Amino acid sequence: MKHLARTDTRADAAIATLTDVPDPSVSADNPARLLRRCPAAAPTPLVSSPVLADSANVAEVQIKDERARMGLGSFKALGAAYVIACDAETGAASGRTYVTASAGNHGLSVAAGAQAFGAKAVIYLADTVPEVFADRLRSFGADVRRHGSVYEDSMAEAARAAEANGWTLLSDSSWPGYFDIPHRLMEGYTVLMQETVAAMDAPTHIFLQAGVGGLAAACAAYARDAWGQAPRIIVVEPEVAPALFASVQAGAPQVTEGPSSDMGRLDCKEPSLIALKGLARDANDYVLISEEEGAHGSAVSAKVGLASTPSGAAGLSALLASAPHRDALGLTDASRVLLILSEEASE
Repeated sequence: MKHLARTDTRADAAIATLTDVPDPSVSADNPARLLRRCPAAAPTPLVSSPVLADSANVAEVQIKDERARMGLGSFKALGAAYVIACDAETGAASGRTYVTASAGNHGLSVAAGAQAFGAKAVIYLADTVPEVFADRLRSFGADVRRHGSVYEDSMAEAARAAEANGWTLLSDSSWPGYFDIPHRLMEGYTVLMQETVAAMDAPTHIFLQAGVGGLAAACAAYARDAWGQAPRIIVVEPEVAPALFASVQAGAPQVTEGPSSDMGRLDCKEPSLIALKGLARDANDYVLISEEEGAHGSAVSAKVGLASTPSGAAGLSALLASAPHRDALGLTDASRVLLILSEEASE
């Protein structure tokens, strides 16, 4: 595991390049209200694991288990579905076409939200995405189209199709000129932290896995609003996709390169600018984990009855791999750690 500590110099430099970018929202009440209109909406459990606490040599490990969120298998159910629910409240969703690219759970949230509120969903998939996932999208009524060999290709085609057809591009990342929708989408993620804050006292440490960074930034912002500076917040990425780590280290957004990761939902080479701005402000540490460390965390998670993917269990993976950096991260045998199990195990 590699570790980078936040410094004011690094954080201020990164934030200074993002003056036109909005801060992540901490308003969870409206998302919670609207998402209750979605099928299978219900809080997810907060699970205590003494076994994991012993394994990590800390006092307590609490896990927010998102695997059954709204029947869609991940926290992503809170994002795109909330955007569409907001449109539905103003009468703007019915008959509308939402288009996106997906390598995983974001597409399911778009498809399910569109189906629930009388809209249409067009989902672009790269050729490498398994057909079983395409079939699951179709089961929610989505029009599934293939384009390109990697996610970036399918995302570019989704953006082109949105422009050509007058469709609404619904991405879970943000870039210059594209902030309103992803900002609202990230606001949906605050619901899981609202539930968590209501269920526990402030932890000493929060490990947050990140791809483009939407989940991590939303959770970090809400945690700071609720608990102040009490928790130490650690952002976790694959070492082959260090988008946030490299951006904070450089003091400006970076596009990184590297091979593909088995932590596929975290295999993002460029950060969401909203997420980067929030995490440069709110996180204390940024760590990179290897493929082997990611696989180990997933295996351990399964052994304690919390089966997930290397992506979903990446926060646990970082905690288990943290021994060489224990002092730098402030971990002791009295630490109380919060993790998010962000998706169910793959079929």
